[in-house]
Amino acid sequence: MYYDPRDINCKNPFGAVKCDERVTFNVFGNANCVILILKTDVSQEYIKMEKNGDRFTTTITKPIGIYFYEFQINGEYIFNNKSEPWQLTVYDKDFTVPDTITGGIIYQIFPDRFCRGRTPGRPVYDDRYFANWDDEPTYTPVEGNEGNKKVINNDYFGGNMQGIISKLDYLKDLSVTAIYLNPIFEAHSNHRYNTADYMKIDPMLGTLEDFKELCEKAKSMGIKIILDGVFSHTGDDSVYFNKKGRYNTIGAYQSEQSQYSKWYQFKTFPDEYKCWWGFKTLPDVNENEESYTDFICGENGVISYWIKNGASGFRLDVADELPDEFLQNIRKSIKKADENAILIGEVWEDASNKISYGKRREFLLGKQLDTVMNYPFRDAIIDFIKNGGGENFTDNIMKIVENYPEQSLHSLMNIIGTHDTERILTALAGESCENKNRDWQAKAILNEQEYQKGVALLKIAIFLQYTLPGIPSIYYGDERGMQGYKDPFNRKTINWDKYDDELLNWYKTLGKIHSNEVFAKGEFLPIQAEKDFIAYIRKNEEKEVFIMINRSSKPYEAWLLPGWQNDKTLIGSNPENGIQTIPPYSCAMMSRG
Repeated sequence: MYYDPRDINCKNPFGAVKCDERVTFNVFGNANCVILILKTDVSQEYIKMEKNGDRFTTTITKPIGIYFYEFQINGEYIFNNKSEPWQLTVYDKDFTVPDTITGGIIYQIFPDRFCRGRTPGRPVYDDRYFANWDDEPTYTPVEGNEGNKKVINNDYFGGNMQGIISKLDYLKDLSVTAIYLNPIFEAHSNHRYNTADYMKIDPMLGTLEDFKELCEKAKSMGIKIILDGVFSHTGDDSVYFNKKGRYNTIGAYQSEQSQYSKWYQFKTFPDEYKCWWGFKTLPDVNENEESYTDFICGENGVISYWIKNGASGFRLDVADELPDEFLQNIRKSIKKADENAILIGEVWEDASNKISYGKRREFLLGKQLDTVMNYPFRDAIIDFIKNGGGENFTDNIMKIVENYPEQSLHSLMNIIGTHDTERILTALAGESCENKNRDWQAKAILNEQEYQKGVALLKIAIFLQYTLPGIPSIYYGDERGMQGYKDPFNRKTINWDKYDDELLNWYKTLGKIHSNEVFAKGEFLPIQAEKDFIAYIRKNEEKEVFIMINRSSKPYEAWLLPGWQNDKTLIGSNPENGIQTIPPYSCAMMSRG
């Protein structure tokens, strides 16, 4: 028997489908009876397929949902995908994602560490430590273990809104079209994931006027501003909880009659309460509590307020920990404020079939997120570059291409590094930091040989990031060759007087190439996959781009497809006699049409 969902002769159309779309399945081979077994998490359906010449066929339409399927042959044998069912994603026929971000480039900024502008902010609370710009991030001993130290996130370097404004030309030169800012609301840590006041810019970063100026100047340059929405918890030191009594409000910690009491879940008032991953400084909120939902999503709520003041969308922190109903309300709020605003979720796995809190999630079915941060691509890229395995790489990429609605696929935030991961240069060329304490991580730096190999590998990673479906996202400073293991060493300040010219120019080159429309919504077609070599095509109705990657230490000679011999070479040497030679740790790109 033969069936391959990536073969249009077997499943038509390819990939995820709309809820009113007809899907035809064809299983080829000799049998007496073939039955399509279609499953959800709560039901199972048996559909007898009709014999038609050399195949068994059936056509179905399905309501919105995630389905898994396999075939029963002759009433006994189960035919499936390596002992597990295939997936069919059926999404809302009215699901749309704004075109305004597709085809662009995102640049992620950790605001405190990017750039100091004029009149830098100063500490406004006694518990804040203001460091010199070139200092190392601080960490402190854990009691009883001097080697294993913790980060208390109270060191501030003074990066601010005006600093970002001063570097807009720099970002434009990288072909950046959107800036994703880690949290900017008032909070009492340098990462600001412990929100103190959702309606205020942290005074260390500037004022509302500074934010408006950033949005307006960025917009004039074709750059959008995306904010970080941290809505699963607040800080304990906040207007709403007010554990430290800092604010002139009656917080939930102070009184059970507080207007904010219903937001939180106390076991024993006031000191035992549900908190995020056990951190007492991060009390969890009940997102579906009506007053909280209205505060975030209402007519004059947090989302509406910031979009009206210039933001073009939100990235949702720990989106997979937010309830479905709350996500739906966030989407409604964002689209009501601006139908072109983008909603990106933080989900580390395949977001189309993720199970969290005992439930299959519906992130990409049309009622919740537009798209997600693309950790599966990051994992596939790093694994291929470090270990080889082109077939495994291609299969991992195709799983996402198959499972995600096309709208979400082309809007994916394609990351290779973030504030939650090691710096990509370190991840590719450095020793593993597993079971290494922070003292070791603080001192670890690549030697010259490791660094040069790391740059070569990183250039391949960037090349993949920029040519796969989705929107490449640069973590601030990666383009300049910054190194660092885990928090806080991946969150150092940029040294604006130091950069890797080779890397920076590579980012600029690929940024200009990425503006080609074929990368916005073009098809992804795998061509070849070996241990150390992969090739694929991106194409639309007008253009095709042929992409080849060699991750080995030896040159690779690739036979070109018919008709490509005399086409334009964008990256790499020109082919000779139908052969493209790709040097070690290198790549090539050709275009036609």
